Amino acid sequence: MKFRPCIDMHDGKVKQIVGETLSTDKHAVVENFVSSHHSVHYAEMFKKDELVGGHVIMLGGGNEEEAVRALQAYPGGLQIGGGINAGNAQHYLAQGASHVIVTSYIFSNGQLNKDNLETIVAEVGKDRLVIDLSCKERDGKWYVVTNQWTQFSDFEVNEANIRMLEQFCDEFLIHAVDVEGKQSGIQQSLVKALAQWVTIPCTYAGGARSLADLELFESLSGGKLDITIGSALDIYGGALPYEQVVAYCQS
Repeated sequence: MKFRPCIDMHDGKVKQIVGETLSTDKHAVVENFVSSHHSVHYAEMFKKDELVGGHVIMLGGGNEEEAVRALQAYPGGLQIGGGINAGNAQHYLAQGASHVIVTSYIFSNGQLNKDNLETIVAEVGKDRLVIDLSCKERDGKWYVVTNQWTQFSDFEVNEANIRMLEQFCDEFLIHAVDVEGKQSGIQQSLVKALAQWVTIPCTYAGGARSLADLELFESLSGGKLDITIGSALDIYGGALPYEQVVAYCQS
């Protein structure tokens, strides 16, 4: 199990927000933390601690320049997502991203857009692509949600569909929407299911808030999944010491 750090950006600043509140109405966004540091501060920290495979996420427009600064500060160490498509993916790879992360580009109108998926694979290659699946539970099943997590797609996250998508990407980034940004504990049933389904690297995001949560996550996943933690970390205003998380996952 690896710790995958994150740098989330909104309106050009490093922030931690409750993802479900992200919308075109800036006043509706619930901010857990707004950093006084630029993105480079965090990129250099993760580089010093040899944390590979973290992600820079651009939450809306106005973040491109600050995101590129982070990539350039830690070339090959960070992935980037948020508004990535076949037209701009190569630009971010050239700026130092190890992978590009796609979300809305391959899910539109509540469906998987296979044409767009194949287009971006042809552009950057399977080995430079991460697919982000934002999962929400309904009737005992998991579905991808789109449009700032407000719309259920018809794409069920199950073993068959995971195996199908694995043909197109190098890794998965999985957001547990119901708990993301809320520090309410991990989504245990989703963690257990993912550990059974995936055969490629997979990073889980959502709800982790303590070393006890990390231990539970490692137990439920059998160490097969990686984890990212945002709002709970002391570097992002939380109570969980970043250094303890790094030490635990590197031990």
